[in-house]
Amino acid sequence: MSNFWDLMSLIASTFVFLAYLMVVFQIVGDLFRDSDLGGGSKAIWILGLIFLPFLTAIVYIIARGRGMAERQREALKRAKSDTDSYIRGVAGKSPAEQIADAKALLDSGTISAEEFAKLKAKAVG
Repeated sequence: MSNFWDLMSLIASTFVFLAYLMVVFQIVGDLFRDSDLGGGSKAIWILGLIFLPFLTAIVYIIARGRGMAERQREALKRAKSDTDSYIRGVAGKSPAEQIADAKALLDSGTISAEEFAKLKAKAVG
């Protein structure tokens, strides 16, 4: 029976340790994401996390928890905006623009009607 409770104790302590690590990584990420907080303040928080880890983590979450959520939300918005901008830049022209360009080439005599049809099919499909 002792082995069962030893196993339960190991599972519980592992869970608490992993949860604590997740919180610490969130706090450290938030510290470096916060541009309003000075370097000295960041260093004090980091030292607190090293020497009084549980107390510092709880105080940080109570004192700066709302700001953590707002900074995370802003970081996600910036990432989405950057991703959307990148996709728009890489995607190039819309099918209508590609067809218009091909039509201009056809009208100028640079390409034949058959080539125009191929370019149009490629743009649409």
